[in-house]
Amino acid sequence: MKINIFNNLTEKEKTDAVEGLIKNSTPHQDFFMMVIFSILMATFGLLLDSPAVVIGSMLIAPILYPILSLSLGIVMSDQKLITRALFTILKSAGLGIAAAIIITLFLSDQGSELTSEIIARTYPSLLYIAVAVIAGLAVSFALIKPQLNETLPGIAVSVAIIPPLAVIGIGIAKLNWAVISGSFLLLLINILGIVFASMIIFSLMNLYVKKKVAQEVAKKEDKKLEQNNA
Repeated sequence: MKINIFNNLTEKEKTDAVEGLIKNSTPHQDFFMMVIFSILMATFGLLLDSPAVVIGSMLIAPILYPILSLSLGIVMSDQKLITRALFTILKSAGLGIAAAIIITLFLSDQGSELTSEIIARTYPSLLYIAVAVIAGLAVSFALIKPQLNETLPGIAVSVAIIPPLAVIGIGIAKLNWAVISGSFLLLLINILGIVFASMIIFSLMNLYVKKKVAQEVAKKEDKKLEQNNA
């Protein structure tokens, strides 16, 4: 039986996937507000040692989109798209870490001890690389397949970008280098794993042929952003 999962996309599905990815990764104020909300929620969950709250924070975070947009930009060899995605990722990380620092300092009396949820994000291993790659494959595949989009929240939980970001902020607030370095390495592993895996999927699905579509959508979205900020 012939396997045709990568070659059965219509041109419209490819166009819709690229347009949706670019729009969802546009660095507008609402995007960054959702990132801050998710980081605040994750920080509370980590300090309270509550897995349920930490999981909830991952479900509302939009940060997966600029990471996937970075992969798309690399596959398309589009410098502007790569720069755009990197800006969104770095600004999201900066705002998120700052929010985590503020909350941790504000709750210093209640969160003086390192909880198990915090410690769990400070010991990256090879297994985390495998999880990040598999999650990256799944999320990029589901993003392009409209009928699979409902699985994205579950994949977001497995990727776990937000908790390491929050732990970095907690580590900085507590001046704990072991926490900072461990969580930063975990964050880096997750991002690189997603980027590597999604590049494979995007290449197999020939999304690079939609480079012009990506450029046009990015240009329109950035123009709207400039008008809103004027």
